[in-house]
Amino acid sequence: MAIRFPSMLSHAKQILARNQQVVPKGHVPVYVGEQADKKRYVVPLSYLSHPTFQQLLQRAEEEFGFDHPMGCLTIPCTTETFFKLTSELKC
Repeated sequence: MAIRFPSMLSHAKQILARNQQVVPKGHVPVYVGEQADKKRYVVPLSYLSHPTFQQLLQRAEEEFGFDHPMGCLTIPCTTETFFKLTSELKC
């Protein structure tokens, strides 16, 4: 039984490519959630200057400092709170 290394390597590259999501220009990825139940979202950069969103960023700084466990900006709130906030910012 022969091992088809090039085929395995190609398959691994496809999996990695699917997992590396492209962030559109003018947006930033954030992880939202508590404990191990975090989900990745992409928000417009304009949200970062909104006072309500800045409160979330201050909470993130207090909890994580500048060393975020996910390697990306992590917002320590529930997804429901995040959706409520972002829906208000869209208006």
